[in-house]
Amino acid sequence: MGAALVAGLLSAGWATAGELLVVEPVAGRRDELAAAHPGLGLAGDLLVGADGAVVAVKPGDVEAACRALAEAGVDRVLSIAAGVPIARLEAWLGAGASVVRAMPNTPALVGAGAAAIAPGSAASEADLAWAEEILGAVGQVQRVAEPLLDAVTGLSGSGPAYVFLVAEALIEAGVAAGLPRTASEALTIQTILGSARLLAEPGARPEVLRAAVTSPGGTTAAGLAALEARAVRSAFIEAVAAATRRSKELGGA
Repeated sequence: MGAALVAGLLSAGWATAGELLVVEPVAGRRDELAAAHPGLGLAGDLLVGADGAVVAVKPGDVEAACRALAEAGVDRVLSIAAGVPIARLEAWLGAGASVVRAMPNTPALVGAGAAAIAPGSAASEADLAWAEEILGAVGQVQRVAEPLLDAVTGLSGSGPAYVFLVAEALIEAGVAAGLPRTASEALTIQTILGSARLLAEPGARPEVLRAAVTSPGGTTAAGLAALEARAVRSAFIEAVAAATRRSKELGGA
């Protein structure tokens, strides 16, 4: 996810303005980033004087990263570390630190992410706008209260996996109905992509779009009846609820 943010920020022109420095202590990984992004500012250690920092490390490394940021005098932090609550981030960064916690998702890798941000106790409107600018380089951003980040995790954080599962099922269904696998894959992917684009149109509503493609007594009605008979809608609701509960457990809530 950190690499996705780097790519998005470079596309948004941050590097040309000298606003981006990536701190990567692992030399091999620094070399990979340098090869992928010529001209990118890279360092092995934190530098004093940064306007803000994005913490994009594994949960177990967050405390060390925050304490290092505090020592370097960085007092504005956007954390995309999964499951680490604001209270812990603020404790490790020290009094007065402006913290914004975020939950992005993997489509950020292709610039189509969905992220939510929540402010810490000292975060200002300017801090939130700064976080939105960063995450907005790789997708869309919503503001929520921190307790709702678990629901965000259950919905958009885990959501790509649900969509991929649907894609797998549709591909197998097409093959079972007689289509060559390559054709079934291509048709499935384009169907999902096109449907998402329709949903993204101004004023679009999923229930209206569904009704528009469902003729009484037609093929779509038959397919939807089979899905409803197997409680597919309820299964998705339960999946989001289960993922939300697990996010709370992992976060110690």
